[in-house]
Amino acid sequence: MPVPRTQSPAPARTFTQRFSATRRGARLARLLAAHQLTGWGHPHGTEAHDTVVLVVAELAANAVLHGHVPGRDFALSLFHDESRGVVRIEVTDTHPAQPAQRTPGTDESGGRGLLLVDALAADWGVRDRLGPGKTVWAECALARHA
Repeated sequence: MPVPRTQSPAPARTFTQRFSATRRGARLARLLAAHQLTGWGHPHGTEAHDTVVLVVAELAANAVLHGHVPGRDFALSLFHDESRGVVRIEVTDTHPAQPAQRTPGTDESGGRGLLLVDALAADWGVRDRLGPGKTVWAECALARHA
């Protein structure tokens, strides 16, 4: 008697990786996020791809610049949720300071990262993590709904 075949569930669309808390680590996080998005069917040049990559770049840069603890890495997680039409980005570091959105002066060269995240993401926030530090998360829409 043949054994009935059950269809295996679709593979989980997640990506998680730890990176050194350096500029090189932040750059690698951005590049690997771009590669992962392409694999998920959102190629370079699409709005979803470019938005998610920019948000990853900003959150990773913040983890390196403001969340750096000597000897500690930061982590990037991406969750592709087709049912909700979003990619959730989570960047975790071990620094206890909470990020603060601010409006820099016109003569300041930095301080606009969370303004960009706020403008590009459908939603974002910060949550505590088990152990020291926090996770900054953002959700980006995969497609505009009319």
